[in-house]
Amino acid sequence: MRISAAVTEARGAAFTLDSLELDEPRPAEVVVRMVGSGICHTDLAVRDQKRHMPLPAVLGHEGAGVVEAVGDGVTHVGPGDHVVLTFNSCGGCRMCAQGRPSYCDLLDAHNFAGLRVDGTTPLHRESGDVHGVFFGQSAFATHALANERNVVKVDPNVPLVPLAPLGCGFQTGAGAVLNSLRPSAGSTVVVFGAGSVGLSAVMAAVVAGCTTVVAVDVNGRRLELAREVGATHVHNGTESDTASFLRELTAGLGADFTVDTTGAASVLRQAVDVLNQGAYAV
Repeated sequence: MRISAAVTEARGAAFTLDSLELDEPRPAEVVVRMVGSGICHTDLAVRDQKRHMPLPAVLGHEGAGVVEAVGDGVTHVGPGDHVVLTFNSCGGCRMCAQGRPSYCDLLDAHNFAGLRVDGTTPLHRESGDVHGVFFGQSAFATHALANERNVVKVDPNVPLVPLAPLGCGFQTGAGAVLNSLRPSAGSTVVVFGAGSVGLSAVMAAVVAGCTTVVAVDVNGRRLELAREVGATHVHNGTESDTASFLRELTAGLGADFTVDTTGAASVLRQAVDVLNQGAYAV
């Protein structure tokens, strides 16, 4: 089928719209008409080749849309279903068998190779093939080819556009809290970085019953948003010493759990330094 997609032609190049031919779905594959897609730093990292994937390619991995067609053997979803797309996995390795697909032994092959595992791409144009199936989807397009394993059916009464980031940013932040830290009710959680991942972590901490939820950032607007989604305290790191603020807030004990969403070594060091005895950081 003919689709329109934002193609990354070369390292650092701007996304450019092009008309491509998308393969019909093979067994276990699903064609999704895209309604919305988030954009993540990983998309930009691949565009700039800081995270390698062959180019030209169609990126995008926070997609949401409506199923239009399914391949043989697909039973989980059908045409007309509203879905959110996430990363792909093999479904058969030791980690997938443990219910931990984010640690799939073939994660790179299914998400960053730019090809199906059989070495083919579903995206084509007259000048040559274009790499696709980025994170099992390549969502920067009018239609995406995904796998039954990485589409999640959602309530059709819920608007799809704001659901799109659930496939990456939201599940990263919330998953770090709910699946990795698993904080007990009444505990203290400090989240460093109040972007989409950090805000998701804040919301998850609230859901988990944490009574002291702190967001740390250097952007005042982000800190306002953190309060709106449930942070009990916020701290601007440019205004005063973060460690001193947290020591005072916790009566000198330190935090029970910390989450670093910045990726900055200095911030991660701080996230560890403000922990109390027996505490955890991710």
